Amino acid sequence: MARKIRLWSGLFLFVFVTAHLVNHALLLVSIDAANAGREVFLAIWRNPVATTLLLAALLAHMGLAFWALYARQTLRMHPWEVTQLVLGFAIPFQLVGHVVGTAFIAQQYGTVDNYFYILWVFWIASPIDGILQTVTLVVAWVHATIGLHFWMRLKPWYRSWAPVLLSVAVALPLIALLGVNHGGREILSLAQSQGAMRELIASFRLPNGAQYAFALSVVNGFQWGFFGLILLTFVARVVRSWLQRAKGVVRLHYPAGRIVDALPGMSVLEASRLGGVPHAAVCGGRGRCSTCRVRVGDGDEFLAEPSPEEAKVLARVGAPPNVRLACQIRPTRPLQVTPMLPATASPRHAYAQASHLHGEDREIAILFADLRAFTKFSEGKLPYDVVFVLNRYFAAMGQAVTSAGGHLDKFIGDGVMALFGIGKDPDRACREALAGARNMALRLRDLNAALEHDLEEPLRIGVGIHIGPAIIGEMGYGRATTLTAIGDSVNTASRLEAMTKELGVQLIVSHAVETHAGIDLSGYPEETVKIRGRQGTMKVRAIEDAASLPASLGESPARAPARRDSGAAAGESAA
Repeated sequence: MARKIRLWSGLFLFVFVTAHLVNHALLLVSIDAANAGREVFLAIWRNPVATTLLLAALLAHMGLAFWALYARQTLRMHPWEVTQLVLGFAIPFQLVGHVVGTAFIAQQYGTVDNYFYILWVFWIASPIDGILQTVTLVVAWVHATIGLHFWMRLKPWYRSWAPVLLSVAVALPLIALLGVNHGGREILSLAQSQGAMRELIASFRLPNGAQYAFALSVVNGFQWGFFGLILLTFVARVVRSWLQRAKGVVRLHYPAGRIVDALPGMSVLEASRLGGVPHAAVCGGRGRCSTCRVRVGDGDEFLAEPSPEEAKVLARVGAPPNVRLACQIRPTRPLQVTPMLPATASPRHAYAQASHLHGEDREIAILFADLRAFTKFSEGKLPYDVVFVLNRYFAAMGQAVTSAGGHLDKFIGDGVMALFGIGKDPDRACREALAGARNMALRLRDLNAALEHDLEEPLRIGVGIHIGPAIIGEMGYGRATTLTAIGDSVNTASRLEAMTKELGVQLIVSHAVETHAGIDLSGYPEETVKIRGRQGTMKVRAIEDAASLPASLGESPARAPARRDSGAAAGESAA
């Protein structure tokens, strides 16, 4: 409920600030145009209902900001959270002077707080106040847009709309400030005539000395009271921390034997930050994004059941029962936790992903390709020439893989690793892998023709393809995280690619691939080979030119040849 109140009160205040900026933008036309817009603004916002709602939203937002500051068990947080917190507390401290100087004295003393009055104060009577209030308006806008960004970036549509919204977020305050500058120059021009300025000032019905002193005391009283509340909040944090320490600590066990002693009532996310453990939290620990989720082990039986909100988020990402949100669980007993995502997790991790991204056993086809004698080619070449040729080669091979329906796993030196069959049946995976090899051979021909004058001899490749069970998932660290596969089947495909040198062919295909593909490759020589690191032998097809494979490989065969029984196939795989 607190999160909902913070959100909706913030949105209400954001609409108010936006309307304020739009009204300021009318100053680009003239002060009279801005005053005409102000009449509409006042009709909307300075009526009993809107004023009450605005005051309630402001008090609720401020109150929850104080509560958030108190409730945090540690002040270690991301820079954007610090910025948001500091800007949030700076706004009321500076804004009260503007509110008292306009709405308060207008209602109490009948002062006419139109744009002539405001610009006169800011540009003539007290330029310092003008600078401070301009800064306050910008600070309020930045605070609001930061909050909106970190709320909306969890929405699936936000990425495509972000550039447009960013443009609006930058343009609107800029146009408003240009309007204030234009209006200020207009009021300075009017000030050239002392008679006209005296008449204008008289129309403001300014408060007298005693009234002004009272208004100033209201501003000072609020600012000192606000500062006192901040100080009181920090004192309350110290007292709470002392009482918690008196109850002892809760020991949290992280991977690699890392241990963090947390205070009772502290969330796991806060404990991670306190102990310097890198931990993802895209939403800042508000229980929205799920990126802080952890797998809980020993001690999970003492945790409270997930709240409806936490359960909803966990269900959204398809989390198993032993996964919880680190920002929502507050252990009272020792607990074993393992963060599920890297500390660099992004908003895309806030939604359910394909099961294979988390780690899954699947039967896939693996293709390895490697340039032959490239070391010899690179000797004596300028680095620029080597990089140029390699990039052309990688582009050609990458396009060959993706056009056949494969996933380009990685480039290893001058080699290529590709996966086929992620989310598809093994038969189709093998047909697509063979199609990928054929595409590679054809694109290499085209590349050699294009680079004829840059190469002493044509580029040659060796390709190996095998199918079998492998563990696939997103693996790596930070920006180097990618979908890849590991397992004996991957090693076997790599060994087959290396064997093309020994057999003097361009492509070697395991018999398992031929069987799954349902394509007759009897026209190519069959070899029985010994794979290093595996027991027994394996039957393979040695294909001198992969371009000679049929063009319809990627399609399902209308009538596949008879298969061996599954037991025999399984036996060869085991071998």
